[in-house]
Amino acid sequence: MMSAPNPRSPTEFPSVSGIILAGGASRRMGGVNKALLRIRGRSIVERVRDLLAGIFPEVIVITNSPEEFAFLGLPMFSDLMPGKGSLGGLYTGLKACTGTHGFLVGCDMPFLHREVMLHMGRLIGDHDVVIPKIGGHWEPLHAIYSRRCLPVVEEVLDRGELRIFSFFDYVNVCEVPDTDLARFDSRFLFAMNVNTPEDLARARALAEELEPA
Repeated sequence: MMSAPNPRSPTEFPSVSGIILAGGASRRMGGVNKALLRIRGRSIVERVRDLLAGIFPEVIVITNSPEEFAFLGLPMFSDLMPGKGSLGGLYTGLKACTGTHGFLVGCDMPFLHREVMLHMGRLIGDHDVVIPKIGGHWEPLHAIYSRRCLPVVEEVLDRGELRIFSFFDYVNVCEVPDTDLARFDSRFLFAMNVNTPEDLARARALAEELEPA
């Protein structure tokens, strides 16, 4: 079997940064910081960091509580537009990263999939956004965004729009269909996030199934 290309080689995504969005109040988790919950001995955010660091030359964290994430050893940046949700986090991430593009993910996604991310990276071309569409729904917190999006993101934020896809009509979007993604992850676990105690229990059970000791 031919091995996958080395994602850290000079020809593989040298201008894409990994951006971990570590915000939110974790209300459905009883106020516990869900990124720090542990699955098979590692916090969810460590699992996210380790996968991104194996693919992209730079990984940064967008957080307003840097003391909680200092142990990751990554550059951290506070929201430039506090209170603007995930779209504000994307804006900060694209402003802060050194790459021409940022691969934005949530801090609570325990099953990010390397081959899915590599596939998406190879679709960038001249697109401004590369985003999965699963069951008719976009996955904006598992998507690649060009820094070219910054002016229009700023415009929609100034208008009070907080949905990430509110600027998609103004940029060049590549939708990655679920039929494509199923080749790598038939259950689309890469898009799963942990919001509730029930989600956490499911994630721990899945990890036991998928990650033998």
